[in-house]
Formats: sequence, C-alpha cells, structure tokens
Amino acid sequence: MSEVSITTRLNGPLLVQGPAKLCDHEGNVFNLNGKETFALCRCDESKNKPFCDGSHKACGFTADVKAQ
Repeated sequence: MSEVSITTRLNGPLLVQGPAKLCDHEGNVFNLNGKETFALCRCDESKNKPFCDGSHKACGFTADVKAQ
C-alpha cells in the first residue's frame, strides 16, 4: 500500500499526495477523478472548496507552518 503525504505549502494550500479518500462531514466521498495529487484550501477564499483554486495569491493569505 502506498503512503499518503500531506505537505503545507508556504502561504498556500495543503498538498495531498498519494491514494487518499476525501470525505465531507457526513461521510460523502468527493470525486477526485482518479487524481492522487490535489490541493486543499487553507485561506477560505476558494470558490471550489475544499479544493484550492489559487485564491490565496490574491487575498494576502500567509502561513509559514513548520514541523517541530
């Protein structure tokens, strides 16, 4: 089984890589169209939530999260 990794992007989305399943709060599965790499919005401005649409670039979102 392949491993899933989630990477915080500097001032950007969460990048999910690997065979992941994404569900909403009711357990409904989002159709990822077979993609094993996708980005999740952190800025709350995306018009395609929960996915990133690049809105963080225009809204001034900043995040410099580092592992400790």
